[in-house]
Amino acid sequence: MMNKTKNIIKLFFIPIALGLAIAACTDKFNITEATTAIDSDNLGNIGDTVYVQQSPVWTGFNNPQDLIVGNEPFIYVADTDNNRIVMLNIAGEFLGELEIKRPTSISQNQRLELLVIAEFDTLINSENISFSAVYLIDMFGAEHNIENAKVNRLLPRSSFDFSKREREYFGICSFMDNSGYVVRGGPNNSSLSDPDNSIRVFNREGFQDFDRLPFIEATGTGLLSAAGVSSLTNVNNGNYDLIVTFSEKNNFKVQWLQYTSSGINKGKYFSKLDVSTDLMQIGKFGSPEDAAVDEAGNLFIADAERDSIYKFNNFGDEMESFGGSKIMSSPHAVAYHDRTVYVLDTDNNRILRFILSTEIQ
Repeated sequence: MMNKTKNIIKLFFIPIALGLAIAACTDKFNITEATTAIDSDNLGNIGDTVYVQQSPVWTGFNNPQDLIVGNEPFIYVADTDNNRIVMLNIAGEFLGELEIKRPTSISQNQRLELLVIAEFDTLINSENISFSAVYLIDMFGAEHNIENAKVNRLLPRSSFDFSKREREYFGICSFMDNSGYVVRGGPNNSSLSDPDNSIRVFNREGFQDFDRLPFIEATGTGLLSAAGVSSLTNVNNGNYDLIVTFSEKNNFKVQWLQYTSSGINKGKYFSKLDVSTDLMQIGKFGSPEDAAVDEAGNLFIADAERDSIYKFNNFGDEMESFGGSKIMSSPHAVAYHDRTVYVLDTDNNRILRFILSTEIQ
């Protein structure tokens, strides 16, 4: 998968009186040694504090590929093999579901509309064909009753789109002005003007244009590439900075890209971090599938191959990373809200929640 982009969520206060209840519902893991890499079989941790798992875990999914904490805040899960979007409240209570074929990526804009990558079936010459698709789900218009929400297909929409059966969409994000990006991929990348691998820009007014984001390579394996992207994450700092993860071959599998808003390089992206930082270390990640950013600018990365969540500060230094196959299996999404890290434990079909030990009263 590629979403998740994912908007950074405003914090809201939880009374201190909940502290004792939280402490009674946690499972602490013993960390015997701080290391610079996470063992694939055991929980690892970088730093002086540890992450503590919260109980209970949330189950009932089937190969889920993405989750976000929305701006309301509600939790939305792309429950892929159950062909639905699941809506939960922040306590994990089920609020509703919307049927949609094989959703894999979710984002939300400032209008509280959901942007979803899924599949779409149609008949062409009496043959049933499945296409990768981008949908807009109007939660605001449905007064947040997801079962009544109107679903609009944004892509594919033209005869030209339907002629490109091998094109797929992998990740999507929306910015503060409701514009956004969606990642497209495919096998045909010889065209200089319209390669399959690209990041497409949609405008803030009505998703009428999906132009190609300039200065992004179609087949590169370094910085500023659209090849093998697994997710886009909006940093939500008021401009167009974003985190890009790569599940396929790339020298830098997590890239923090900074947008240039003025001057001779206006409209271009550059790496925010130097290649000497922990985040940019070659071989650091196996298959990163998603990213999230907290209110302090710290970055969380879900690595499906390493069964781990990595945490970095905004300078690219590694902090309290954690995970291992005894804790989670193939995590495909991570989200942050109100001191809690939400992890989509995909192979175990569940959602895990973690907080720092220093947050427990």
